[in-house]
Amino acid sequence: MDPSGVDESISTELIPSPVIDGLTSPQEQDHIFRSTLPLNPIVVPPKGLTLHGYVLDNIEDYLHRIALIDSSNGRHYTYGQVQLLTKNIQAGLWNQFGIRKGDVVIVLLPNIAEYFIFVLGIISIGAIYSGSNPAAHESEIQRQAENSGAKLVITDLKTYKKVEALGLPVVVMGEDVSDGSYCYLSLFEADGSQAPTVDISEHDVCALPYSSGTTGVSKGVMITHRNIVANLNQTLADIERAYRGGVIPDDESVVLGLMPFFHIYGICGICCAAMRLKGKVVVMARYNFQEFLDILLKYEITFAPIVPPILLQLVKKDLGENFDRSKLKLKSILTAAAPLGIELQRAFEAKFPGVEVQQAYGLTEYSCVTVSHCSPIHGRGPSKPGSVGFILPGLEVKFVDPNTGLSLPANTPGEIFVRGESTMKGYFKNPAATAATIDFEGWLHTGDIGYIDNDGDVFIVERMKELIKYKGFQVPPAELEAVLISHPAVADAAVIPIPDEEAGEIPGACVVLKPDCFISPSEIQAFVASKVSTYKQVRHVEFLASIPKSSSGKILRRVLKEQIVKDRNATKSDGQLK
Repeated sequence: MDPSGVDESISTELIPSPVIDGLTSPQEQDHIFRSTLPLNPIVVPPKGLTLHGYVLDNIEDYLHRIALIDSSNGRHYTYGQVQLLTKNIQAGLWNQFGIRKGDVVIVLLPNIAEYFIFVLGIISIGAIYSGSNPAAHESEIQRQAENSGAKLVITDLKTYKKVEALGLPVVVMGEDVSDGSYCYLSLFEADGSQAPTVDISEHDVCALPYSSGTTGVSKGVMITHRNIVANLNQTLADIERAYRGGVIPDDESVVLGLMPFFHIYGICGICCAAMRLKGKVVVMARYNFQEFLDILLKYEITFAPIVPPILLQLVKKDLGENFDRSKLKLKSILTAAAPLGIELQRAFEAKFPGVEVQQAYGLTEYSCVTVSHCSPIHGRGPSKPGSVGFILPGLEVKFVDPNTGLSLPANTPGEIFVRGESTMKGYFKNPAATAATIDFEGWLHTGDIGYIDNDGDVFIVERMKELIKYKGFQVPPAELEAVLISHPAVADAAVIPIPDEEAGEIPGACVVLKPDCFISPSEIQAFVASKVSTYKQVRHVEFLASIPKSSSGKILRRVLKEQIVKDRNATKSDGQLK
């Protein structure tokens, strides 16, 4: 029995809610599924916690421990230095740049050791952190800056050209900065004793990531301190329980910081989680297979959040004679942002015995992780291969028939609805999109189709929403279609996901040309590439006589996808026969 008085024994039975008396008939029973794991004080954090207060809690016991280290050059920061620099950044933002509570600061940086320190400084004065992809097209960055009303940008020398015309003050990582910008040392070397004291509520917005959501149009997602704290507490409960009242060992949590920090997966699932556990984040700016292997061994990584394309390379590529498996300290990997096939998981487990493969399913709108696997130390054990995990404590889930709106029993696919403390506050300046995503009962409509089995394991079947997942990045077809149609030779266009072994999915363009216009596929690709980020670029082009559409004018993407995939497979087969 737990000292809190909550029985921690594990049941494998699902807990659906009963029929709501007087409101539903037996045929309309509301099937709501909840966690079988205990909802105790470790899972439910005390009220009033800010995110920075939660992450840096008990830091005094770890001041000399390394918190962040850059794998490219060994530059590192201890927890004591993180604490000091956070104060300095607070003072610099407030006194030199006039940043106040509720102001938005855009961080436009690759993964570097300093990234999360900037974030801590921003949110700890009540300002709002908004991450942006440094590879984004400058027009995309401009839209984010204008929509969010940003007051400051933090970037590096390589990306500065993309923001210099925004008319905002810019802090640059580097000492040789351009006129009109400010060196990062103006924040790092500010007088922390002059940092302000700001009254911050747990319900204040602390992060404003931009997500395509379920509509394909990028929107600011308002995430509060409480949203993220609740999410972290749910996902870290096992380890918190194991080391309650004691110092967490130095080698317990050595986490690979490869996933982009501007993404909710990187900033919350990696940085916030690792530093809450007083672990070490080994920062990797960009993926390279050999460097990835070297870092696993050199820094004795214990936990590596990755995406399926990386796992595919680990399975298929030769690790080389210099890779000493006996030195591998890796305990588990976590794949998210894209589906992981069962056969690929089994192949990895065969090649790396003893390394647990975990999957997670998450949404920016739910502050990162929504359902996940538990820690290996948990008595429940791992979820089945192919599953994205089980329902976390404090979360409610139901699976809804898109046609009838009725919730469905176990083993029946439906749209996934979730409800809990980590649900976003809403879309920034977009009440219509918020109302379309969060209903009056507080259910967040994910746009994904899935089901839960009798053991409580959740499986994703397909995405109802039309976003393409290219190497874990979300690519909204509507955005690419708008670019394609802007070409003077294009009459109509549709963009579909095409299955790809390495990328998961690639954006494929179906294009209808105007009469008497001629243009090559490569010219179409180059045109799109000039206007969007690298990961959004069209990878395949097909010319059609017309785009199939429904009576209401919606593009019939499934029809297009089936035909294109069939034609591509036929072409491959013909090539093999020859």
